[in-house]
Amino acid sequence: MSKGEQRIGMVNGFAAYGMWGLVPLYWPLLKPAGSVEILAHRMVWSLAVVAGALLVIRRWAWAKELVRQPKRLALVVVAASVITVNWGVYIWAVNAGHVVEASLGYFINPLVTIAMGVLLLKERMRPAQWVAVGVGFAAVVVLTVGYGRLPWISLVLAFSFATYGLVKKKVNLGGVESLAAETAVQFLPALGYLLWLSAQGESTFASDGAGHAALLASTGIVTAVPLVCFGAAAIRVPLSTLGLLQYLAPVFQFLLGVVYFGEEMPPERWAGFGLVWLALVLLTGDAWRTARRARSEISVPSTAIATGTVSAARKPESVASGVSTGTPGAVAGASEVSAVAPEAVPSPSGVVPEGDAEPMPPVAKP
Repeated sequence: MSKGEQRIGMVNGFAAYGMWGLVPLYWPLLKPAGSVEILAHRMVWSLAVVAGALLVIRRWAWAKELVRQPKRLALVVVAASVITVNWGVYIWAVNAGHVVEASLGYFINPLVTIAMGVLLLKERMRPAQWVAVGVGFAAVVVLTVGYGRLPWISLVLAFSFATYGLVKKKVNLGGVESLAAETAVQFLPALGYLLWLSAQGESTFASDGAGHAALLASTGIVTAVPLVCFGAAAIRVPLSTLGLLQYLAPVFQFLLGVVYFGEEMPPERWAGFGLVWLALVLLTGDAWRTARRARSEISVPSTAIATGTVSAARKPESVASGVSTGTPGAVAGASEVSAVAPEAVPSPSGVVPEGDAEPMPPVAKP
């Protein structure tokens, strides 16, 4: 891939995670609408935006296949339900003045993803990952003491999004297609709620001016545009790089909470966040070491294959030997490459499932 393509990918990656990181600035603009009304508008207008995009690019074949597969369709319903919880809690948290605690949810999400992978998918963890998860657990304990309660907002956001990622892994749809399927499930309940709210005279969509209505309608754009940017980045940037870029969103959210919204950060909260960041440093460092080691192991068989080819050219009898025996040296080299390749680009969580080279989805949609 050319450097120009990689630059385009990086720009799109920064744009996607930057928009997700700055979205706490947007939700307060939708007041006096309540969190549930905002959530319902987000579902309705997101479907309108992605459906329009899919019509323009004429990409609907996946929908027919999905409808014919009840198990995948059921998983889409589960994904839609889980992301509804995630979106709803996040919108409420931001508008209720809990931006910092919401950001914590996306900081600890990779750690929760690892824990769920071990418990549900029987994945194997490296020692550094065990340490990172342990430090993350200690951070939750410290923050519980600091808040005087469980940081339930963070935990709900982290566990709901980790579950969402797990389900999406099984559904195996592209980002825009997945959003279209999920919002199609959400659409009728959301529209029904908005109509009921309007009948009760409590809807703000028509009563608070054209500007307010336009902002509510823009929830679809705010949801879809970062996802499109992420898709453009994902095909041009290594997943290991995206795994680092994903931390931009909670970093921006944390800074907004502390600097812009002026939320309190007593020493015990700094201590808890410090432990979380330490866990993420351990996790990221381990992922990079694993990737570097995997690349070096790939280069060894490649060198051996090249050496064998030169040797065969010098000794013609070795070619005959190689043909008659199936060239065991070359076959062994190929199998080594195949065995190590899945680890060459680690998933953002740093865990690769046993027998499954596909990394966990890195997308975050706060």
